[in-house]
Amino acid sequence: MSGTPALDASDFKLRYPIGAYEASSNRTDEERTEAIAVLEALPARLQDAVGNLSDSQLETPYRDGGWTVRQLVHHVADSHTNAYVRFRMALTESWPTIKPYDEARWAELSDARSLPVHVSLALLDSLHQRWVFLLRSLDAESWKHGYVHPEMGRESLDQVVAHYSWHSRHHTAHVLELKKRLGW
Repeated sequence: MSGTPALDASDFKLRYPIGAYEASSNRTDEERTEAIAVLEALPARLQDAVGNLSDSQLETPYRDGGWTVRQLVHHVADSHTNAYVRFRMALTESWPTIKPYDEARWAELSDARSLPVHVSLALLDSLHQRWVFLLRSLDAESWKHGYVHPEMGRESLDQVVAHYSWHSRHHTAHVLELKKRLGW
């Protein structure tokens, strides 16, 4: 990314425990099926990752300068809610321009800083049930639909589902790696 300082190997691993996202416009049916399976599994996997953490552990940043585990869980719910709505817009409108949101500022709002994580975990469970049902109902032509992101350009639903599969694994890995590093 331009304007982003280079990260040394250990900083990169803390920030991107499964590696940085690599966009691709040529997804196979098998890759799409796997991405949907990851989305289906996210609520349970994230619950397993954070379920036994104390309040003080939830207040621990997953890396220096990063969000707390609590903020991270609420971020995933915020992000995936936006993604679900964007999917529905892309399926019902012709290449709509979506509105981005300031993730960092959302993470500083009182609900993201203080609300128990079970609230966002419950939201993710219901949201992902609907989202996965919708995704599995799409035909080949529907996957070519998409939206215009003002900063990223045109993104097909095929690209977006792959990105959110990565996003699911990425943030779950943040928690799991933190637990491993701190011996929790």
